[in-house]
Amino acid sequence: MAYNFSPFVLVFFLFTTSSYAISPGEINAICKQTRNPSFCVTLLNSKPSANFVTLAQYTINVAHDKVIDTINLINSLIKSADNSETKDHYTLCLVHFSFEGALGQVLYTQEMLKKGDYEGVNVGASGILTNVDDCILGDSPSDPRFPDPSMLPKYADVVDSIADIILSISRYLVH
Repeated sequence: MAYNFSPFVLVFFLFTTSSYAISPGEINAICKQTRNPSFCVTLLNSKPSANFVTLAQYTINVAHDKVIDTINLINSLIKSADNSETKDHYTLCLVHFSFEGALGQVLYTQEMLKKGDYEGVNVGASGILTNVDDCILGDSPSDPRFPDPSMLPKYADVVDSIADIILSISRYLVH
């Protein structure tokens, strides 16, 4: 069975599907809500012609990859730790980045996005931020910050920035 589409229908279809793409102004508005707007703009502009849901999925995937990279780094830091305080710090960070922490929150965020539960996406992104902060700053405000000379704080900052972007996108998805 052959289908004949008029040029009008084709133009209408192309117009309506492309109209859902996020504009540069919307990307700027999303990124202004983050702590690192230039990082945000660079990341979001790497996925042109995306709508909000596609952009959220892309950003969640990037977060997943960066969390895995951070877990790999932490595992190597644990192996090379030269004292028990350092090893304890990295072991605690591993918990905050593993399935019980940031990785679990990334997977939860993906699940919520697939279900269309955009408030759940917001909650998941907040959970990622909390776990990253607990690794770097400690579980309690009274905990002294560990003087970490490794690359872990930089890796954690990237994950934190990406989770912040997901949080900002989720606000647009909710409305």
